[in-house]
Amino acid sequence: MSLLQSTQLRPDASASAARRAFIRAWPEFQNPVAWLVALILVIMPLIANGFFLIEIFGTTLILGIIALSLMFLAGFGGMVSLMQLTIAGFAGYMVAVFGVSANTNISLGWPWWLATPMALALATLFGTLGGALAVRTEGIYTIMITLAIGAAFYYFTNQNWAIFNGHTGINTVATPQFWGVDWRSDIAFYYVILGVAAICYFAVQYVSRAPFGLALQGVRDNARRMAALGFNTNAHRIAAYAFASFVAALGGVLQVWNYRQISPGSVSVGACIDILIIAIVGGITRPIGPFIGALIFVLLRTFALDFLVKVGLDGNRFRLLIGLGFLAIVFWSSDGVIGLWERWRRRDASAGARPGGGRHG
Repeated sequence: MSLLQSTQLRPDASASAARRAFIRAWPEFQNPVAWLVALILVIMPLIANGFFLIEIFGTTLILGIIALSLMFLAGFGGMVSLMQLTIAGFAGYMVAVFGVSANTNISLGWPWWLATPMALALATLFGTLGGALAVRTEGIYTIMITLAIGAAFYYFTNQNWAIFNGHTGINTVATPQFWGVDWRSDIAFYYVILGVAAICYFAVQYVSRAPFGLALQGVRDNARRMAALGFNTNAHRIAAYAFASFVAALGGVLQVWNYRQISPGSVSVGACIDILIIAIVGGITRPIGPFIGALIFVLLRTFALDFLVKVGLDGNRFRLLIGLGFLAIVFWSSDGVIGLWERWRRRDASAGARPGGGRHG
């Protein structure tokens, strides 16, 4: 082979190796279903009205972002945190306190581009401090201490009037308007939510495959061995809480912009547990799981009441359907809907691989 030919083959080989490495790092880009779902989400404003666009798909993405932060901690760190909605609510309250709202005696009136970064920073700090307490425990004790933080914050907001306006909450929170666009209008706000959800999803994917994420998974599997190798296990866990807190805070900011108000009911203990249900139902080991679980949860919450009324039952029992669906999915799959899907695909593949497995010659 001549020198010219070898120099021509080297860039091709390196480009091919780089392409293979990219595919291994981001297998989603090789999945036609992922591209189809992405296309549907992008053109959703063309096929859905305002109700479905915001109340169904927008709310799904917001709850999915908050549940994604829990999935990151539980799936990659082995830490089940029930304070992720509390962190999101804290961020929402800070947006209302520092920003503009109808409660002029409480809100400081900062512009959104100052109030939002401040809210994100304080919520991330709040979650990191809570995580620093939680990492000193394991298993059920981690769940209990994070649930205690969530319950304490709920009662504090419910009883504090000087900062959080008590059980009334803070109403008519101002939303961003710049470049001549009202970013809370249905289509514009949907794309804001979709953009933030996509950034959070790919950020979690990237961090989970980065050296920090791999070390965190090592801490999850065998903390003693990782400590013997020289890793600071508690530092990795606290850093995981900081990252997850920032993701949850983004969801909290979007949530307060969505409803334009926030009250203690937004951070209640029941709502904190709902985030856990969403993450488990979708699948707590994959970043796409929380969004699948959020879609199922929102559909049941929105339409189960009308269904129960039509069949002659009390509409207030819609949570019974959610609970039964949760029990059924957990019973049949330890990894939620994703686990059921993968089990079905494996069964179908094994049936097709058998001699005469449904294929005709």
